[in-house]
Amino acid sequence: MAEFTHLSVLPNEVIQYLALKPAGVYLDGTLGGAGHATLILENAPAATLIGIDRDQEALAAAGERLAGYGERARLVQGDFADVAEHLNTLGIAALDGFILDLGVSSHQLDTRERGFSFQQDAPLDMRMDTGSGETAADLVNKLPEPELERILAEYGEERWAKRIASFIVKERAESPIATTFRLVDIIKGAVPKAKWDERIHPATRTFQALRIAVNTELESLERGMRDALDLLKPGGRGVIISFHSLEDRIVKHIFREYAEGCTCPRQMPVCVCGKQPRVKILTGRPVSATEAETNDNPRARSAKLRAVEKL
Repeated sequence: MAEFTHLSVLPNEVIQYLALKPAGVYLDGTLGGAGHATLILENAPAATLIGIDRDQEALAAAGERLAGYGERARLVQGDFADVAEHLNTLGIAALDGFILDLGVSSHQLDTRERGFSFQQDAPLDMRMDTGSGETAADLVNKLPEPELERILAEYGEERWAKRIASFIVKERAESPIATTFRLVDIIKGAVPKAKWDERIHPATRTFQALRIAVNTELESLERGMRDALDLLKPGGRGVIISFHSLEDRIVKHIFREYAEGCTCPRQMPVCVCGKQPRVKILTGRPVSATEAETNDNPRARSAKLRAVEKL
């Protein structure tokens, strides 16, 4: 098993936008290797950090890394979507800030047996929590062709979704699709070689789509994000780092929804809706990694950071 490592993206920007209070209560809803969590605890000397992650291996590694902070670090295995329930169990009623880093960790990609990567042959799994739920193999072998096509088109933004889904269904009729390389070969056969994008592997979008579907990532993001925003104290800040357009779109739209005030028609002489802005958007445009950071950590190239402050 690979050692759990994960180089946190945009570390300086995260600390800048969180505007840490020395004794604040902060949430890292996607704990991973605890890079951002460590930065928060180092920069806020009396802060409490709640870390949530679905991945048991990530949580165990984070526990070791944060052991020196004692009771200031409180870790929970679970889905960020259930953040309100987790915090209620811990007796925490409000937050001074939260960070979500929505990227898949280097450890998950590099650990062959997890089945996240199309570059290593492995069982077709892709679950963040390996103890529960359906695997990617379950989806590709059981879902009806129209549903497979929808997942690839919607979650992977794959232009060849219909053809790939058709090839998958044809191949699984011969024998179950159980490994990453078998699926890669099917995708390569489905996408005409002349149409391969030189910049990315032909399996990239399909693997992204299946990972999102297996882990219900977009639904978890929306639900957890709303609850975390509601739990922020006035002046508290939320920082979210996304890595593809589907995530960033959700983050942008929910932030805008929470920042919107009166929605009455302009011709109304007085407001009757009573709606008030709940947050102030701090990043008019998403913040990207510097050239120096992307040189050190190529996976930071697609990172986009957005931040808000609770009113």
